[in-house]
Amino acid sequence: MNFRFFTSEAIRTLRRNSAPSIAAFLTVMVTTLVLGVFIPITNIATGAANDVRSRLLVEVFLNDNATEQQVAALRKKLAANSDVKSVTYVSKEDALASLEGPLEDASEVLGSNPLPASFQAVPNDPDQVSQIVASLETTSANGEKKTYVSPAINDVQNREDETEKILSITGGVKFAMWGLAILLVLTSALLVGNTIRLSIYARRREVEVMRMVGATNWFIRWPFVIEGIFVGAAGGLVAVLMLLIFKQTIIDPVSDKFALFAAPETINFVNLTLILMVAAVGISAAGSGLTLRRFLRA
Repeated sequence: MNFRFFTSEAIRTLRRNSAPSIAAFLTVMVTTLVLGVFIPITNIATGAANDVRSRLLVEVFLNDNATEQQVAALRKKLAANSDVKSVTYVSKEDALASLEGPLEDASEVLGSNPLPASFQAVPNDPDQVSQIVASLETTSANGEKKTYVSPAINDVQNREDETEKILSITGGVKFAMWGLAILLVLTSALLVGNTIRLSIYARRREVEVMRMVGATNWFIRWPFVIEGIFVGAAGGLVAVLMLLIFKQTIIDPVSDKFALFAAPETINFVNLTLILMVAAVGISAAGSGLTLRRFLRA
């Protein structure tokens, strides 16, 4: 297989059919730009959703008269729960110290610390919050009275309503963002494919002549595939350069002032560049090869 010949043919056709080639180049560039903006936004949104979900926990408030043995047994039980990732003990003093504003002086006004000690149980998965709560509760035989598995427990709080809202909203955000990302990729592929189809259609007579003289399908297809690689690489490279200029001149200078731009979950620009270049070249090359099939059918 003579790749030098196919490459020279691809360059020659690019020069001879500049209008369709420019249209394909612009299409690749625009779609790559859109993907280059959308991917970090999707990454930030899903990262923020995961960060909110990671803050969900179960608070187990202790009775003031609980003995050290009871508290230790309860800690052991929580740590042994397969749904629990970590357990943190919060003393009465720590709970009071965490208050802000007017509540800071509550102990002075009341003459004592009214806040209970507690355990904060972080779940392995936010969806496991209800299972952790259920493992700490028991119900009487008639199902009327709810009690706890340890006499050290005074109350269990998981902010059920807030938890369900957070899980629902963050799950919806992640689903919507990834759904839009998939839709955008498919739309980009179809748009690039249709543009390349027009370029191939403009040279359909050339394809017919090559078939008549006995050229194989892959012999006909390779120059178009290589042409698609050139167009995709050029469009992707220009788009990446534009994104780099935008990042250095606009995003980086304000990243310290706006937390959204400085989000730790944002994709690394080098990784983004690799993804965009592979996508631009891959879609263009595949579009050139696949859209040529209709002209190669017997």
